Amino acid sequence: MNANEDEIAPAVRSILAAAREREGGSERLAVDARSLTDAFAAVEADGRVPIIAEVKPTSPTTEGTRDDDPVELAQAMVEGGAAALSVLTEPAHFGGSTENLRRIREAVDVPVLRKDFIVREDQLDVVESDVVLLIARFVDDLSGLLDAAESRGFQVLVEVHDSDELAEALAAGASIIGINNRDLAKLEVDLATFENVATDVPDDVTLIAESGVSTVDDVRRMRAAGADALLVGTAIMDGEVVENVRRFTTATQESETET
Repeated sequence: MNANEDEIAPAVRSILAAAREREGGSERLAVDARSLTDAFAAVEADGRVPIIAEVKPTSPTTEGTRDDDPVELAQAMVEGGAAALSVLTEPAHFGGSTENLRRIREAVDVPVLRKDFIVREDQLDVVESDVVLLIARFVDDLSGLLDAAESRGFQVLVEVHDSDELAEALAAGASIIGINNRDLAKLEVDLATFENVATDVPDDVTLIAESGVSTVDDVRRMRAAGADALLVGTAIMDGEVVENVRRFTTATQESETET
C-alpha cells in the first residue's frame, strides 16, 4: 500500500483493514465486459452528460441508509439516463454486496462498475462486472493488479487524488482515471482537486470526476475542467432517483438554454 496509514482518516483505515481480510474468489473469472467508453460516447451523441450513477445504500460520510430494492434503484437510474452504474460491494461500511451487483447487472444493459476496496488479485474473482475500481493509494502493485484485471476482461477505473498518484496511474498504463475530490485524510470534499489534477491528464485518457457533485453547477464546473463523465452517488440517492439522474445528465443543456 502506498499510503501512510497515519495520514488516512480512521473510517478509511477501518475499511482497509476489513478489505485485507475479505476472501477472494476460488476460480479465475473471464468477463465479457460492456464498453464504458462506448456508453459515454452514446450519451454524448445524444447531447447529454455521461453520468455514472451509484447504488450506495449508505457510507461513512452520509447519514442513514436507503433500503429500496437495489435493482429497482438501478433501473430507475437507467430510466433517468445514466450512462453506467456504480454498485457498492463493500458490506461492512457501505451496505453493499456482490449479490446486489449480480442482480443489477442482469437487470440492466449499461456498464456496471464494481465499487470496492480491492487490494489483492484473487479479490477480482469474486463477482463479474464490466469495470472494477482500483484506488492507487491503497494498492501495492498497481501495474500488476491493473494487468491482472484487464487480463480477465475487466475495464479498470484507477482512482487518484493528487498529481503523484496520477503519475503512478499513467505509468501503470491506466486508460480510465477517476479523480476523487474527497480527501481521504480528513474526508473533506474540494472540487478544486479535480481542476488542479486534471490539467496533467493526457487527452487519450478517459477522465471521471468523483465525489462532491451535488448540483447542476457542479456538473458544469467539472465538465469545464475536463471531465468526460461524473460519478455521482449521494446526490442521486437522496430523493427521487429518476429525476435526480435526469437533472444531472441535462445540466449542460440547461446551461445552453440559459445563455
